Amino acid sequence: MKKILYITTLICATLFASCSDELDTNPTNEVSEEMMLATADGGQAVINGIYRAMYVGNWGPSWQQENSGIMAFVQAGDLMGEDHVMREAGQGWFYYDYNFGIGSDWTSASGRQAQTWNFFYTIISNANVVINKEDVWASTPLSRAVIGQAYAMRAFAYYYLVQFFQQAYVEGADNPGVPIYTKPTTKDTEGAPRGKVEDVYNLMNSDIDTAIDYLKSAQFPTDDKETPWAREHESYVDYYVANGIKARIALAQGIDYKRVREGALEALKKPGFSVSSVSDFLGWNKRSSKNVLWALEVIASQSEHFNGFFSHMDADAPGMYASKARRQIASGLYNLIPDTDDRKKQWWRGELDKEESGNSNVSYAQLKFRFSSISTRTGDYLIMRGEEMLLMAAEAECRLNQYAAARQYLTQLGEKRDAAYAERLAKMKNEATYGDNTLLAPQTLMEEILLQRRIELWGEFPRAFDLKRLQLGYNRSYNGSNHSAKVSLDPADVSFVYAIPRVEFDGNINMDIATDQNPM
Repeated sequence: MKKILYITTLICATLFASCSDELDTNPTNEVSEEMMLATADGGQAVINGIYRAMYVGNWGPSWQQENSGIMAFVQAGDLMGEDHVMREAGQGWFYYDYNFGIGSDWTSASGRQAQTWNFFYTIISNANVVINKEDVWASTPLSRAVIGQAYAMRAFAYYYLVQFFQQAYVEGADNPGVPIYTKPTTKDTEGAPRGKVEDVYNLMNSDIDTAIDYLKSAQFPTDDKETPWAREHESYVDYYVANGIKARIALAQGIDYKRVREGALEALKKPGFSVSSVSDFLGWNKRSSKNVLWALEVIASQSEHFNGFFSHMDADAPGMYASKARRQIASGLYNLIPDTDDRKKQWWRGELDKEESGNSNVSYAQLKFRFSSISTRTGDYLIMRGEEMLLMAAEAECRLNQYAAARQYLTQLGEKRDAAYAERLAKMKNEATYGDNTLLAPQTLMEEILLQRRIELWGEFPRAFDLKRLQLGYNRSYNGSNHSAKVSLDPADVSFVYAIPRVEFDGNINMDIATDQNPM
């Protein structure tokens, strides 16, 4: 049988073991698959391998500079929107995502399309190895927690795949989805057909519900009570993170906003959570912050150095890619932020009279993302924050016409960002409608929620995902635009959807390039 690109030998055999306060990275490559998976402890080692894979490169033969883990794919999706600017092309990394110049790259095993495909299907392949032990391991709190993490990671990976490789669910649940695998695979596994978008969402919803059930029921008996399983590290998916993933999936699907609300509010029940003020959350690089639900610790010995996320964002780090390809907030979005908002002052620069080369002293430069240590090229990757949950809960309530509740969740965030937020919020009409011109100041409550989402999640969530689900296009060529690539896109533009990589067609007998390729 033909080889499928993303099918890998068991990743845990070459990755990493258990973790405590700091992720343990001792290799386990001398342990056989059978021995490792004899117990749930071995299953956790496989899951730890998945977490480790989420901030390393090598997802294709080359072009590692823009393919170093989950935040690379987040960047790519964000740069496809109208709010994230690359002032210069620099050495080209990510610029072709920004100017929609990756179209022909689908033919290369190093292209954005192939590396995205490989990355997320590798997660799925290894999650399936753990899920396959569901009926074999004894039902202990640890085994339930391990299996719960595996189901959550499979849902997480399919969520990204179906966003990148197809239009939104609302655009057509019957559109071709992505191949579905629910069993362990090897290089000899026959490839699956594309199926439908609805099939992928059905699997994601089932997976995340199963994950939540497992993680909630992973209880250790202690004295006269049950103590919930507690993750050993912020990189682990726990009950609260799984609920956050549930909310993301439901929001993308856009048919059940009660489900969005339920997931988001459960995630916010994480013990110790609180919304951080801007001054307490500078740099976006500390996994220990009380507003962080899920994060990856990047230690010095495993930093991607020049290839990592902060190298492409922090223009004040000498020699990093960002110093030659500086990131900015779009002037159109910046001008919508009130002067009383702390984010406007501390996450970005305003319009400067005098600019400099090779650092962040340029108009609208981003200051939100910084290395925690330039010398070691480190900074934690924050995958999920509670503020996102507040915004999802607010949007869900607004769509359900529960305007008072929506205002309550917006206030929890807004009062930590803007001293005058109550006055601003009071002006918004209780309506769940929104316009198609994202350059206009909000008038309705829904428009305010969507604007706050753009501001708060700038650079850390793929804007393209929201544009697709909201059926919004844009024109970067507005008066005063600071975009260097002045692209205009309609909501259903095929540029929002990646082409299936050629290597998949070369290796999958159940997919035909003539009938299964996405429009280009």
